Amino acid sequence: MIIAVDYDGTLDIGGEMNIPLIRRLAASQKRGDIIILWSCRAGERLELAVQNLNRVGFRPNYVNSNTRETIMRLGYDPRKVLADIYIDDKNAR
Repeated sequence: MIIAVDYDGTLDIGGEMNIPLIRRLAASQKRGDIIILWSCRAGERLELAVQNLNRVGFRPNYVNSNTRETIMRLGYDPRKVLADIYIDDKNAR
């Protein structure tokens, strides 16, 4: 399964890392799921997000990128990150 997860408001809430979610994602990753950091951040701000995740011991498989398998299956790399599950604070109810 491919899980795309947003950073601002989801993995980082008001400057605090969302450790319960990060732990669940790490456990899912250990079971073989692929985690994509899916963020509107770019450049230094994106690098800072990745560093913050690394600091708490979490390393997503991909950052703002489709998996190699997705690209090979489609024959191109679409701008939209394709995933089975999207986790974002904007879709919370």
